[in-house]
Amino acid sequence: MPVSPVLALVGFVGLCLLVGIVGGTMTAHAVPRWYATLAQPPGTPPNWVFAPVWTSLYVMIGTSAWLVWRRIGTTRVLRLWGWQLAANALWAPAFFGLHSPGLALGVMVPMLALIVLTIRAFKPIQKTAAVLMAPYLAWCLYAAYLNAGFLVLNRT
Repeated sequence: MPVSPVLALVGFVGLCLLVGIVGGTMTAHAVPRWYATLAQPPGTPPNWVFAPVWTSLYVMIGTSAWLVWRRIGTTRVLRLWGWQLAANALWAPAFFGLHSPGLALGVMVPMLALIVLTIRAFKPIQKTAAVLMAPYLAWCLYAAYLNAGFLVLNRT
């Protein structure tokens, strides 16, 4: 039985938003307690910026995968997309859950590589899908800078 394109879009975007909700729940508990005590690197945005940015990015990430799925179905390329999303899902527990900027940076580095590989794999299949992943890559590069800054500034 074929999957409805609309249902698939809801599934891809919903999965990404679920990753965000789980990470956001963990973040919300840590921000007023642990995170608020950390020295912040230059350029750290106000806390209210993160939820709308991540929500927008998750919608774009899910839509990107859906566009590729519409073109070629479930393939190795979408498994690669799934791996980058899984790495994304591990970052908040490492940083906010375990209070470990070092471990989180260790998650971020392969996550960035997986995002780049996903964009490269998407581009020949569906250029719009690759373009939709670009803001995510840019934000994660910025997040890696912040993560490294928190690590350096808060060594105990």
